[in-house]
Order: sequence, then structure tokens, then C-alpha cells
Amino acid sequence: MAMQPTHGSRRILLPVRQWFILFSLVFALFLNLIPSGNIPGLPDWVALALTFWCVREPLRVGLGTAFVIGLLMDVASGSVMGQHPLAYLLLAYGAGSLSRRILWFPLPQQALHIPLLLLATQGVMVVTRLIGGADFPGWSYFLGSLTGGLLWIPLTFILLLPQYQPIEKDDNRPI
Repeated sequence: MAMQPTHGSRRILLPVRQWFILFSLVFALFLNLIPSGNIPGLPDWVALALTFWCVREPLRVGLGTAFVIGLLMDVASGSVMGQHPLAYLLLAYGAGSLSRRILWFPLPQQALHIPLLLLATQGVMVVTRLIGGADFPGWSYFLGSLTGGLLWIPLTFILLLPQYQPIEKDDNRPI
């Protein structure tokens, strides 16, 4: 009796292109910069995209990418300098360290790991702000990590979609 894989698909993914990773991170940066007021539960799109790529491609996206995108986020949002790079560095380290463990689980169980990583990232940002003299943003600030966990499954399908495309169609190949 053959064992069936516990993971959702048997498809072989194409390698991800570097330009697509860069595009998704820049798009997430623009999503973060959309003026939305103080809507509770809005996720940190950069942290979510960075987590995805650090989990899926830990050799391509890591600490260097996290530091640069964190600096860009600090400059673009006008926040305390070093707040986002520090938080994103710790996020990239945690996601990269846990990537093999997270990928072992099916998507719904992967989505249970993600809020904890995002919550730790938001905690580092709040502590950095408090050290800088800012006020506590309120407990609703942390709802974004739960929203990020809920968005993990659709985000995974969207960001893996270009990798599902076959290079050429072969009628003899089932996948």
C-alpha cells in the first residue's frame, strides 16, 4: 500500500524568480504605506511577505533582505530609525530557523505558526517605540498578527501561483 502525502499537492514547483520575490516585497511595502488610519486588525504586509519568503526560500531571502526592507520601511513611514530593521531581522531569523518545521505541516497548521512570528515582530516594534518615548498603541494593534495568520493560506496560493506554471506542456507527464 503506497503512502499518500499529507501535504496538499503532488505538483513540482518551478524555481521562484528573484524578480518576483522583489516585486512581492515592494508591493507589500506599498500596501503598508497606503494611508488607512488606525484600522485595527490590518496586518503588516511587509512582515507577512517577508515571513512567507523566509519560510519558502530561506537561502534567497534572509537577514540582508530583512534589514534593507526594514530600512526602507523606516524611511518611508517616518518611524523610529532602526525599529523595522530590528523587528524584521528577528522575524527573518525566526522564520528561516523554523522554515523546515513549518513547511512540514499542511497549510492550515502552517497558519497557526505565523501569528506567533508576527506577534513577536509587533512586540519588538512596540518595545522599540516605547523606548523612544512614544505612547502605547493599544491592544488592538496586535490584532494584525491574527489577521496575518488568517491571510496565510490565500497568500500562499497567490505567491506560489507563478511557480505552478509548466515550462512546456507534455501530455505524457501527469504533473
